[in-house]
Amino acid sequence: MSDLSPASETAIEFDQVCKSFGLRSRKHMVLNHISFSIPRGKTTVIAGGSGQGKSVILKLILGLLSPDSGRVLVEGVNVPSLGKRELRRLRTRFGVLFQGSALFDSLNVFENIALPLRERTKMSEDEIREKVLATLDQLELTGHDEKYPAQLSGGMKKRVGLARALQLEPEIVLFDEPTTGLDPVMTQEIYHLFDRMQKRLGYTAVIVSHDIPGVFDLADQIILLNKGEVDVFADSSEIIHSKKPYIREFAEMTMGESLPRPEKENCLT
Repeated sequence: MSDLSPASETAIEFDQVCKSFGLRSRKHMVLNHISFSIPRGKTTVIAGGSGQGKSVILKLILGLLSPDSGRVLVEGVNVPSLGKRELRRLRTRFGVLFQGSALFDSLNVFENIALPLRERTKMSEDEIREKVLATLDQLELTGHDEKYPAQLSGGMKKRVGLARALQLEPEIVLFDEPTTGLDPVMTQEIYHLFDRMQKRLGYTAVIVSHDIPGVFDLADQIILLNKGEVDVFADSSEIIHSKKPYIREFAEMTMGESLPRPEKENCLT
């Protein structure tokens, strides 16, 4: 583990972050001086339309991208300022569940889950086996350890991906579109699993998802991105009652037509 020490009850903070892409004459500003914080030990959902910068935020947190300006702080440490060795150490604090689970087709379930333990620790094979089998039991995967990814359903692949992400006992787990390709019933089962594991293990969860409003049930905080700007909400009811036009439009498009309409102010004609 890194010897970086927690600075506050905030796990991650974006401070006036800008990020753009493209040539100088045709730059597209994805994040425009955005600031927000993600509380430790809670679940934060990042939502917004396609191309609004949701996955960019995850890449900035992991140090896979650098901001044009501003600070990206993880446990009080500015990620863009870290050297390669420090960045590798910081990343040991993270678990990541990728959109497609990113399982290795040539490895069975057991080997996929054991991979980070073999690459990042000095545990013996007996210790690795004990830890992997315990995780299989936690995630209701017992008896599937010798199966290969091609033999698994979409929901099972998500469970295996989560099992692998949790092997190094991360303090922060990042989820990138974790329910893509799942039917509504399986999506709800996976959400229940995410919620149960987060409450059991107490890690900070950051979920990027297009599954609105279903994913909001998991959220202790919702971050909504729109055209380079950011709004932060404690729950979905605050989104529903927002009077900002673009937030109202987002809510109506994603959360149904039966939303309360903001009261019109009386005006003289």
